[in-house]
Amino acid sequence: MVAARGLCLYACPPIEQGAGAFCVLIIKKTTLMARLVLKFGGTSVADLDRIRNVARHVKREVDAGNEVAVVVSAMAGQTNKLVEFCREASPLHDAREYDAVVASGEQVTSGLLAVVLQDMGVNARSWQGWQVPIKTDENHGAARIKEIDADFLSERLSQGQVAVLAGFQGISPDNRISTLGRGGSDTSAVAIAAAVKADRCDIYTDVDGVYTTDPRIVPKAKRLDRVSFEEMLEMASLGAKVLQVRSVEMAMVHGVRTFVRSSFDDPDAPQVGNGGLPPGTLICDEDELVEQQVVTGIAFAKDEAQISIRDVADKPGVAESVFGPLADANINVDMIVQNISPDGKTTDITFTVPEADYIRAISVLEDNRGEIGFQNLEGATDVVKVSVIGIGMRSHAGIAAQCFRGLAEKGINIRAITTSEIKISVLIDSAYTELAVRTLHSLYGLDG
Repeated sequence: MVAARGLCLYACPPIEQGAGAFCVLIIKKTTLMARLVLKFGGTSVADLDRIRNVARHVKREVDAGNEVAVVVSAMAGQTNKLVEFCREASPLHDAREYDAVVASGEQVTSGLLAVVLQDMGVNARSWQGWQVPIKTDENHGAARIKEIDADFLSERLSQGQVAVLAGFQGISPDNRISTLGRGGSDTSAVAIAAAVKADRCDIYTDVDGVYTTDPRIVPKAKRLDRVSFEEMLEMASLGAKVLQVRSVEMAMVHGVRTFVRSSFDDPDAPQVGNGGLPPGTLICDEDELVEQQVVTGIAFAKDEAQISIRDVADKPGVAESVFGPLADANINVDMIVQNISPDGKTTDITFTVPEADYIRAISVLEDNRGEIGFQNLEGATDVVKVSVIGIGMRSHAGIAAQCFRGLAEKGINIRAITTSEIKISVLIDSAYTELAVRTLHSLYGLDG
């Protein structure tokens, strides 16, 4: 018998001896084995009972004949404790030693999961980021992945061994452990999936998929079966906390089909539902979406701050004098609105920054008051950004007008607006957050 992935080829003796003899080749199709990367977050591995539950999910995939790599986070709360230890040891600690400390959380989890899997009869082995190796840049504490040498890992998977990998970490050019920043385990999982050419990367979390908006605000919100990479990237960057932005970017660049599902679902429950997939949300290329809704979801971000610079001389270079120093301070600016006075001599510039950078941004602008030449500086943190997202917006007119009309009818004032091909974002007073989200969710027919 000649074996091939997904096929069994059975050779038989010739039906007739002599000249012209021929052989009949019987081809029997078998179930196609998949290569999967499974990622489990901190709440999914919070204690040994949950780690055993995770092991049952992994064993289910192994028993189905799949090749499996697992990426794990630290147990819930452990990274915070390790970060606090570093701060207590020294407020100005060495970033390289910080990485050595905080990376230990994932190392503990990966080892424990491998032990539990072995106890269940699964061939498993734990590996740290530097052992793969996952090569990063030198930016300790917030490193970016440069390269993954996946030959060793792929060989182990081909041999049927489950590789349990510590997420969130790699090895820097100075041969030190490096960490990827908060949410880095998602990025690790997607990067590994791309490197080993996995058929899918399954992100197990404490929710059962991506919803049209936060179900805690809109009980009628419904789970999306599928969403495009672009839509998920907008949703992640605009307030949806299901996936980390960098992981979605990497999935989109490398075309890694990513599946969000709950680790708290029964591992023994039927796995067929969403087009052959279990309950959850598949993040994929736009071509895989059977039906494209005009609006896919409503996102909101409360961690926004508004800054307004009043009575600035309207002349070439004024925008650079404002946003250049902010860029030098690594402060991201999002929404920008500029209003020129009737006489054309002065202008007002309003923009948003992350709330965490608000005080620092004000300080930077005050330090550059002389060069900018503004008369007044105003700010507010009681604001929220609400966004309407959908790839169907590209081919439908009037979506923005609907948004503005719907908010106006509810008496909600808009402070600033920004748009792209697939999103409309408005800045409003935070007191109107729930009213705005519910209004727009209903307006675009997303109520389940």
